[in-house]
Amino acid sequence: MRVLLISMRRDASSGSSDAGPPTPMPEQQPLLGGGPARPRIERQAVTRVFDGITCYEVPARTAIDRVPQAAELPFQWAVSPYRGCEAGCRYCMARRGHRYLGLDPLEDFATRVVVKTDLADRLRRELGSPRWGGDPVALGVTGDCYQPAEETYRLMPGIVRALADAGNPFTVLTKSPLVLRDLEALRDAAKVTQVEALVSVGFVDDRVRRAVEPAASTPQRRLEVCSTLNEAGIPCGVLMAPILPLITDSTDHLLATVRRAAEAGAVSVTPIVLRLPSGARESYMGWLEREHPGLVPRYQALYGKGQVAEAGYRQRIAEQVRMLAETYGVGRSARRWRRRRSPARQLALV
Repeated sequence: MRVLLISMRRDASSGSSDAGPPTPMPEQQPLLGGGPARPRIERQAVTRVFDGITCYEVPARTAIDRVPQAAELPFQWAVSPYRGCEAGCRYCMARRGHRYLGLDPLEDFATRVVVKTDLADRLRRELGSPRWGGDPVALGVTGDCYQPAEETYRLMPGIVRALADAGNPFTVLTKSPLVLRDLEALRDAAKVTQVEALVSVGFVDDRVRRAVEPAASTPQRRLEVCSTLNEAGIPCGVLMAPILPLITDSTDHLLATVRRAAEAGAVSVTPIVLRLPSGARESYMGWLEREHPGLVPRYQALYGKGQVAEAGYRQRIAEQVRMLAETYGVGRSARRWRRRRSPARQLALV
């Protein structure tokens, strides 16, 4: 497959049409013998650059992928239009996948994003296969399905329609307010199948967010998205992930996050302690060594050479969050759809 290198600005006009990505400009011929070997993904993709973000457009080999058990998500199957994520979260478990593409999990994860441009069509074929059993799927496991690239490519409306037409239940995983762009499509899908959302809010301290989720929306904005979805009839819970040992695992941090989730009307709170698989481990531990070197020995003791924290620690955190959720009434049907706060009152930070 030929490789096109095209530089464009991402602006309002680039994402305003359902006709797909812009028409390619003439192919740029590479200089003979110049530069290092290209990453593997570049030999298979059409390459475009939007505002400094490189997007690799590829056809989807499959639409529905199995979720690794190590992810600790309550799903077996996932549909992900993007690999890589502009939010650049230092702890993201999906970083590892960039290594298999010939990319750097640390430097390239937030700036080089794989885009499965035909995913909606591929998804329709797989949903219609007699081998598919109609299990619930999660949207956006290998990269936020509503990251900024979605403003340009607009893949999610077609994906939501494909799932709705098949009557297949699904859950949207996101940190992005862009999900509200597709609110009416989600409501239409909810008329024929089970539609839910999980907004990722591991903590509500925005100082921590700026350090480890540098380009993600604020916790306050995500909780407002949770509230809006619930009030629109789309059940939305909080994926309390990740809880960072020795940084956001104190009683005060956990209490503040669960309380804020309850105020936003979250129908559930699912705690997940930080996991450090390859890729994420180098990124997060590199940051920890720079910013909190005194914590490094304690992390080494807690994680050893594995990617998960010691089992007793994880169980203790899960129990604390469960008790807090019970205390604040998260998930009680009597409170599920009722506004928890005045529209004029902003959600306070810790």
